[in-house]
Amino acid sequence: MGHAHHAALLAAHGHQALGWQVFEVVAVLLLAAAAFGYAAGLITSRNRGRWPAPRTLAWYAGLLCAAAGLAGPVATAAHTSFTAHMLGHLLLGMLAPLLLVLARPITLALRALPVRQARAVTRLLRSAPIRVLTHPFVAAILNVGGLWLLYTTDLYHLMHSSVLLHAVVHAHIFLAGYVFTASVVGGDPDPHRASFRMRATVLVSFIAAHAILAKWLYAHPPVGVEAADGRAGAQLMYYGGDAVDVGLIVLLFIGWYAATRPRTGGRPAADTV
Repeated sequence: MGHAHHAALLAAHGHQALGWQVFEVVAVLLLAAAAFGYAAGLITSRNRGRWPAPRTLAWYAGLLCAAAGLAGPVATAAHTSFTAHMLGHLLLGMLAPLLLVLARPITLALRALPVRQARAVTRLLRSAPIRVLTHPFVAAILNVGGLWLLYTTDLYHLMHSSVLLHAVVHAHIFLAGYVFTASVVGGDPDPHRASFRMRATVLVSFIAAHAILAKWLYAHPPVGVEAADGRAGAQLMYYGGDAVDVGLIVLLFIGWYAATRPRTGGRPAADTV
């Protein structure tokens, strides 16, 4: 009976390990597809004028950050270390979205696609669901609200025992981070762009909620996380998040300045990053 139970445990462990490997392979393949897609857009639109090199660099740096948060040493350590998990969260949910937003993938897609497909993308951007999802307030709630739910309930513990739940949580962290960043400082076409005042207010509120959550985690780490590991992870969330938030603030004001400074000689305002 004991041997049978031990064999069952080994089989279950092997099955779960295989599941994590499949998750990492799928994640890397999706990121590789994004890398090839951006390259294809650059090639297809090369006759439309020069595409700024910093945007291309930002895209591939963002994909590398996302990959580091989903696969490799950091992702492996995150299964047992809250600090490593938080590093992965910062890479996947904050730094990667910021870099990818700076790369302006929608602008590139509109340059590269045939007219009919480009118009379809434009119609999608103008649709009511996109208008709701990309409103800064809604995007901020989905982003920081998801983090509060993850770290103040059993969800953090449960996602380490379920590959599917792990995938859903990380997809949410990434997508919510991207949509929030784009809604606040994005340079891609946005028919529903909120006012500067609205975006600034939401950004300040988001920074406060993120900082409060980090302080909460410092005193109340998730179930099963050792106190020292919890404090280190919370500090990383607090100070690492601050570093990215400073970048968001700077970009927000750069965008505001570019949009409001006086035009001279009939020339349009210079394009930002």
